Amino acid sequence: MLQYADPRVSAVALEYLAELTRVLPLASGDALNEAIEVLLAARAEGRRVYVIGNGGSAATASHLVCDLVKTARVPGYGPLRAFALADNTPLLTAWANDRGYACTFAEQLAGLVEQGDVVIAISASGSSPNIVAALTTAAALGARTIGLLGFDGGAAIGLVDIAIHIPCNDYGLVEDTHAAIGHALTAAIRRAVERQAAEFRLAALSPPLGASAAD
Repeated sequence: MLQYADPRVSAVALEYLAELTRVLPLASGDALNEAIEVLLAARAEGRRVYVIGNGGSAATASHLVCDLVKTARVPGYGPLRAFALADNTPLLTAWANDRGYACTFAEQLAGLVEQGDVVIAISASGSSPNIVAALTTAAALGARTIGLLGFDGGAAIGLVDIAIHIPCNDYGLVEDTHAAIGHALTAAIRRAVERQAAEFRLAALSPPLGASAAD
């Protein structure tokens, strides 16, 4: 029995969840496939993945890094080397204090990124100045860039190599969908590594071509 809220208030929560089921499928399958390929290549080549975001998207970035490093890891095989740049509070606030918030991620990337690394920008609006600056820096340094974006994509949609764009103007729905995309990427990467591991084990058990049982 409802004690503090009448059914009309509870209906708002149910309507939100119903709307989320409409928004989730807006993620492009082609963009997801491209992002998975880039991340698998980064893992195979030992490249680093840097994830950035503000506010709720900073939390999503940290969550994604946790999943890429731990949940996507297959025992016996190396994980993705992923880092969330909003997690270093001293460095983040030092750049914000000394140079301005717009450079917080760009300056970190300038000191970290090597050619072939991957930068994932998570932003509902796609227009945050520090996200735009970071993507510009990442491209100049030869990094591959992926954007988890919402609204109209903002300036970021024209800067990333791969845009996973959710055309929705509700922050909550966009952020929820971005979190789900992170779990989807994690599941796909883990499955791909598991398949590679299975193929490797099968190849190790198979006799060389031309060999007989008596060899």
